Amino acid sequence: QVQLVESGGGLVQAGGSLKLSCAASGRTFSNYAMGWFRQRPGKEREVVSAISRSGNTFHADSVKGRFTISRDNAKNTVYLQMNSLKPEDTAVYYCAAAFDMSATRIYSSPNQYNDWGQGTQVTVSS
Repeated sequence: QVQLVESGGGLVQAGGSLKLSCAASGRTFSNYAMGWFRQRPGKEREVVSAISRSGNTFHADSVKGRFTISRDNAKNTVYLQMNSLKPEDTAVYYCAAAFDMSATRIYSSPNQYNDWGQGTQVTVSS
């Protein structure tokens, strides 16, 4: 099991930026595909962005062009750079890890992930 701790959430005005970080420990980080998910009030958890072990990325249509996922295996950390934030981006953001043997595979469903962080709140005011 890998332990995940998110940070970087907060309150920002519409149009602003935030950078989320997710620090991993307990296992070899480079063996895991990673993802960022969010859960808005009253809604199901949804994928935001995902990254394979080799650095291939996926972004949901709702955030494409505004959010960027990246990873630093030397620091055991995955990031989510969020620009041009909108009020509808308000949610609790979670990072997740999926053990992966393929190196190139991207996982976009919450059911594909075994390990989750505790979440960090992002609030975008209009």
